[in-house]
Amino acid sequence: MTTPISGEGGVDAYGRLAELGLTLPQVVPPVAAYLPAVQSGNHVYVSGQLPMVEGKLAATGKVGAEVTAEQGADLARICALNALAAIEALVGLGQLVKIVKVTGFVASAPGFTGQPAVINGASNLFGDVLGEQGTHARSAVGVAELPLGAPVEVEVIAEVQ
Repeated sequence: MTTPISGEGGVDAYGRLAELGLTLPQVVPPVAAYLPAVQSGNHVYVSGQLPMVEGKLAATGKVGAEVTAEQGADLARICALNALAAIEALVGLGQLVKIVKVTGFVASAPGFTGQPAVINGASNLFGDVLGEQGTHARSAVGVAELPLGAPVEVEVIAEVQ
């Protein structure tokens, strides 16, 4: 039997967010023809989240050029927080059982190979907020361009009850 994040024996995601001084943002409106998140059975598929803060990209550019790897990790953390907001809006974090898979895309300057360290920003956020239930399988992929010139994008598959 699976245990939800905020249920008996689970992690209190709302409490951990407060302890970390984090607030879930409003769900980022789609920039094209898609939904922020969709539930199918006991999984929620969160569309790629950009590092949007109050409706604007927190940064633009390529990681390894205009954006440092450390800045990229901070931006990936914002993407992860936006993903949690999408889950909250669709089903509520109280229904979350586990983050199953994270796919991170890094707009990379030529020769930049630190994509895993950048996407650690998202992975670490999930671990900080959700504990063991935030650990996941993952891909970190370097790409030439991302929507709106974003340096990073993160998509998530989560198990819910």
